[in-house]
Amino acid sequence: MALKLFGGIGALTTRQLLREALAGVSLASMNIPQVLGYARIAGAPIVTGLYTLLLPLVAFAIFGSSRHLVVAADSATAAVFASGLSAMASPTSEQYMALVGIVALLTAGLLLAARLFRLGFLADFLSRTVLVGFLAGVGIKVGVAVLGDMTGAALGARDTLGQVSELLGDISAIHVPTLGVSVAVVIAVFISRRLLPRVPISLIVVILGIVLSYAYDFESRGIGVIGPIASGLPSLRLPIPRWDQLLAVLPVAGSCFVIIVAQSAATARIFAIRHGERVDEDADILGLAAANAAAVASGAFVVSGSLTQTAMGERAGASSQVAQLATAAIVGLVLLFFTGPLQYLPRCLLAAIVFTIAVGLVDVRGLLDMRRESPGEFSLAIVTAAAVVLIGVEQGILLAVALSLLRHVRHSYRPHTIALVPDATGRWTPVPATPGVETEPGLLVYRFGADLFYANENRFADEVLALVANAPHPVRWLLIDAGAIGALDYSAARTLKYVCEELARSGVALIFGRVSAYLRSDMERHGIIDVIGASRIFPTLHEALAAVHDGDIVTLHRMRVET
Repeated sequence: MALKLFGGIGALTTRQLLREALAGVSLASMNIPQVLGYARIAGAPIVTGLYTLLLPLVAFAIFGSSRHLVVAADSATAAVFASGLSAMASPTSEQYMALVGIVALLTAGLLLAARLFRLGFLADFLSRTVLVGFLAGVGIKVGVAVLGDMTGAALGARDTLGQVSELLGDISAIHVPTLGVSVAVVIAVFISRRLLPRVPISLIVVILGIVLSYAYDFESRGIGVIGPIASGLPSLRLPIPRWDQLLAVLPVAGSCFVIIVAQSAATARIFAIRHGERVDEDADILGLAAANAAAVASGAFVVSGSLTQTAMGERAGASSQVAQLATAAIVGLVLLFFTGPLQYLPRCLLAAIVFTIAVGLVDVRGLLDMRRESPGEFSLAIVTAAAVVLIGVEQGILLAVALSLLRHVRHSYRPHTIALVPDATGRWTPVPATPGVETEPGLLVYRFGADLFYANENRFADEVLALVANAPHPVRWLLIDAGAIGALDYSAARTLKYVCEELARSGVALIFGRVSAYLRSDMERHGIIDVIGASRIFPTLHEALAAVHDGDIVTLHRMRVET
């Protein structure tokens, strides 16, 4: 495979480099508070959130192709592995962080395999519908999980319903000053996002919170702080996992892999289209693999292409990976010289920032649009969200993939089928293919809206035979509009032969129109053409109708088909 490095940078003038550097500074000011919150979601030490903005950004800038995609900590992946690993070890413990590193290592390996075997198409199997539902479920689960820190109440339950029940069951455990700080932060963030979207309000809130906490000794007043944070750049190391550890965390890594590929690919596409650029998805998958390998080596956790952080980068003026490299440089300076003040950061303030992130994951407008335009898809999204909240994040992503596939299979299993019938003016118009319709006395034009395969072959056969049996006049010609049938498998070919035999016994001639070269190849391979006859297979519907006309079934002036 051809390897192209620094594809997301391109040629830049000195002026453009300066502009990108300034955008990187702005992006760092917005992202640093976010990744501290993501580390909290992940159950990892706070400093590891900063690590995700260091070497992983550099690795993606080297190997990726997208100029805009920001690869760093992400709330969805953090929630996925935190949910899966919290039952195996205590969050922030040495054992837990060892498992976190193994998950990141496995995820990097899966991404590398996806690049080598060109498996990026797997992201397409996670539909936008269930992705919206999954993220909504993650948002609810994460939002509830931080209520304990926001209120100062110690919540022992791990499941969402248990946490809600515990909090509501003992209102007296709420620490009012802690709750007051949390509410003030949430209000400030939401108002600023609405009125001043370019202002790095989260950073301002963090700095103000640190100053006030130090000046008024919040810890002595019962408002918890995060405590000392390790300073300096991360040490480089690679975990050496045991087989039992690999097998234990493989489902977690697989879930992270699905989310990373789906979310990163969608984000890169959106911003590439917006800016009239092309993106190499294979290169981006390699960049994501390298970024996660860098996360492992630097003691960070799984990273992903983030839609929210990429959007923040665009608002900051970033138009290439140079801005992300500048962000990494700023984070390096913070790690070297400014981790000391972070120990005074109130836990409730960080929890409040996480809460605002969680609320942003619930796409209310998207859900309402879905409910209005496609109630069935809305139901799928709600089921996915409920599964994440009630069962777990890891199980929710597996259900999301399964529901996406089932939705696709359902459309292929029960495709739209129509028949052409004349309206009051004699014009042929499509109507649902229900028994009792006919195109002309002696002629029935029928369209099946999907490939013929083992799952829908019986539906095709039953519907065709029922249409012929219940036609108002004896059917002499059955014309199959095969425009939507692109393939024919072995099982469906056997059923089609059976249909041909049954129709022949009834004196019905079968003819196919709009047969593509691919379908004709399948029909030749399975012997269908030998049964029907090559003279009854046509590349267009008009040619097929002309052949029927030669059989004196209809007249040419009636052949008016509304498409």
